[in-house]
Amino acid sequence: MPTLTHSTEVPSPVVDVEYDYEELPETSPLTMHLIAGAAAGIMEHSVMYPFDIVKTRMQVVGSSSSVVYSGVTQALRAISTTEGVRSLWRGVMSVILGAGPAHAVYFATYEQTKKVFTAAAGGNANALAAGAAGGVATIVSDALMNPFDVIKQRMQLAGTGYRNIVDCASKVLRHEGLRAFYVSYPTTLMMNMPFQSIQFGCYDIFRRTLNPTGSYSPITHVFAGGMAGAVAGALTTPIDCCKTLLQTRGASADMEVRAANSMDAAARIIFKKQGLSGFTRGMKPRVIANFPATAISWTTYEYFKWVISRRDAKRNF
Repeated sequence: MPTLTHSTEVPSPVVDVEYDYEELPETSPLTMHLIAGAAAGIMEHSVMYPFDIVKTRMQVVGSSSSVVYSGVTQALRAISTTEGVRSLWRGVMSVILGAGPAHAVYFATYEQTKKVFTAAAGGNANALAAGAAGGVATIVSDALMNPFDVIKQRMQLAGTGYRNIVDCASKVLRHEGLRAFYVSYPTTLMMNMPFQSIQFGCYDIFRRTLNPTGSYSPITHVFAGGMAGAVAGALTTPIDCCKTLLQTRGASADMEVRAANSMDAAARIIFKKQGLSGFTRGMKPRVIANFPATAISWTTYEYFKWVISRRDAKRNF
């Protein structure tokens, strides 16, 4: 009789896979960076849009929209009462259409250049590498976003008579030419490069301080992203005032404003007409909008990175 042997199989231990989402895996295609960035950009710009309108109205010079508001709440109430609640969202489609591709390119460029700068620093990720990568990403994304931003701010002004973003774009192009969409680009870069460098650098510092382990933590991303955006927004408000003047000059009744064609010219006009205080106009709504906007942006982006990394880790395990 043959003897029966019983083989006892020891069950494999359950392995707890650690998902390192800080850097998307090399196997992750570029489209994943683009999707994560686009989602973050749309969320960032659309959710806090009413505060952006208040900021623009406070900063504009020589236009029917140049109204002195006593505060952000009073401005929101005044605009919604006199122009309707829907006016707080005028031009938001321009942001949605532009922010998606611009932020997709932005975050994809950021991830790639951060790897290069980190490798150059001996493989140690740091705030300097993150800040430099943010600056490079800004140059690329702003070239894409600037025309949409011009249309957005023209739509935000009171009494401009634009029916929609297509009507606005066609009228600006017809009356002011293609240059109108890029006259503020150098100024935008001069604002956004330090803004993004400050934001990325501060975010990296705040994130590492609040969450030294580097694990996925939505609460950390909310606070680190929000604080980084608020600091960057406050420090770059003077340049933002110059950018607003250049982007809305075509809607101004002041011939001096209409003739402005550089950041230097815009700064001189603001100082002449409003003094030093003119360079801080709109700071409060800018900070108020930037804190939740950048918190949303970073939280959305980090979530997509975590999901993508987790999926790739499971696939490769």
